Amino acid sequence: MGSSECREDELVDGHKRILASWVGHADLLGFAAEDDRRKSAVEAATGKTVSDGTIVAGPVRAALEAFGFDEVFLIADTDIRLLRRFAEWVGENVNVARVRVDDPTEYATVYGLAEGMLKNACGTANDSRELWLNLSSGTPAMAATLLLLGKTRYPSRFVQSFQGVAHEAVIPFDLTLEYLPELLREPDMLFQALAEKSPSDVEGFDDIVGNSAAIRIAVGRAKRAAIRDVSVLVLGESGVGKELFAHAIHAASPRRDGPFVPINCGAIPRELQESELFGHLKGSFTGAVGDRYGAFHQADGGTLFLDEFGELEPRTQASLLRALQPGPREGPCCRTFRRIGADADDSTDVRVIAATNQDPQDQIRDGRLREDLFYRIATITLRLPPLRNRRSDIPELTTVLLSRINGQFAIGEPGFVPKQLSGAAKSLIAQHDWPGNVRELSNVLVQAAVMSSGATIGKSDVAAAITEVPAIRHERIDDVPLGDGFDLMSYLDEIEKRFLERAREESGGVKTRAAELLGLKGYQTLDGKIKRLGIKWK
Repeated sequence: MGSSECREDELVDGHKRILASWVGHADLLGFAAEDDRRKSAVEAATGKTVSDGTIVAGPVRAALEAFGFDEVFLIADTDIRLLRRFAEWVGENVNVARVRVDDPTEYATVYGLAEGMLKNACGTANDSRELWLNLSSGTPAMAATLLLLGKTRYPSRFVQSFQGVAHEAVIPFDLTLEYLPELLREPDMLFQALAEKSPSDVEGFDDIVGNSAAIRIAVGRAKRAAIRDVSVLVLGESGVGKELFAHAIHAASPRRDGPFVPINCGAIPRELQESELFGHLKGSFTGAVGDRYGAFHQADGGTLFLDEFGELEPRTQASLLRALQPGPREGPCCRTFRRIGADADDSTDVRVIAATNQDPQDQIRDGRLREDLFYRIATITLRLPPLRNRRSDIPELTTVLLSRINGQFAIGEPGFVPKQLSGAAKSLIAQHDWPGNVRELSNVLVQAAVMSSGATIGKSDVAAAITEVPAIRHERIDDVPLGDGFDLMSYLDEIEKRFLERAREESGGVKTRAAELLGLKGYQTLDGKIKRLGIKWK
């Protein structure tokens, strides 16, 4: 643990400096040494004899003399009258509280009391506070607990004293950003431990289907990440279930009772991205007919899921980076941002999980993604396996998906006879590579169930659905038989229709964004294609 003298120009301008500390025996002995009338009370409280020799000021008094804190929060297991006299001696704006400590070396008790003090020290006001923790008063357990809290939940600076002189203690590590990510990234024995449980046995991950080693490892890593308030970046191909995993992380976290707010960043029109995330005030831009809270407000106390976050505009990325940077007195999920048109910042408590189906390093090299934003979000990285890398899960996935499809059909169709797969159909499904992953498998089963004439879905039904869903894969075009009524224009129309339907879903029905996704010059061109192909738009 290193230390250095603190110069006045190192203090953060405009911040209210707060000191939080235990009151230890050294503090009380220093208090008693200046006045004989205090000796008996201090000796009774500490069980120690106050020396007639020179005794330097205790750590708390030394810290105030060195740094001149604006407010002080003290706790101790000491007679409250003595504690109040000590507070008056220390200086102005000193808050004291008596706590009960039966065993000053018992970490659970010490932790709870220290956290209560830090909550009071941080307060709920909007003023900027810089929290300092005194590590020289109290027992080693008290100092260790303050150090851990100050490097995690309550980001702080630290002060120590030696022979009556206080100095800032520089702690050269960050538990959240350095040690926790490394713990979760360890690739060997940890992975083996993570793969011990099936997803169905892991609380919060009940909706994850599969039992392969690849999915067990992914669930194990996600579970570990869930218990800490750190940002998570979920990587994986389209259709692997990134939002499903994000929701599972939320459900397995201490935030499970708070809101889960999913946002498809790629579907938000560029000019509305900041409003969607941070909100706006009435009249702040054309179309702002009323005040609006954004996603960071809606997710307060819970989790915000930013799907395809790399699609955000550079200006929005800069605003997001600012929101993800905790202040000097804030916990890791305290988000400070400003609504469009507002004069003051808002603060909410939001955990962020982001996802992308692209390579972030490619996006950084192409200038589409800020590198500092990537590292701020990717505290923990979770890569989900494609379906072709967990083939043993395909039979179970197929069973679960078909059961859901049957249930949905039965709701709107009285007397519906549930569909089942033939053995040949199951074999074809098991052998397919599924480049569209679970989403493609689901779509194929839906189409096969609709198009099959009987209660049994045959191999030919599945093969036809694979060709048609999404009916655009080059490896399948060669399999389409020519002649025998084949119509090239009709086939191309079908391909175009499916592209438009996909753009409709990915844009959330916003035509300007859908036109951009399709590379069209404007939504007028898109409108013409919608009408020609008879596509229903929301």
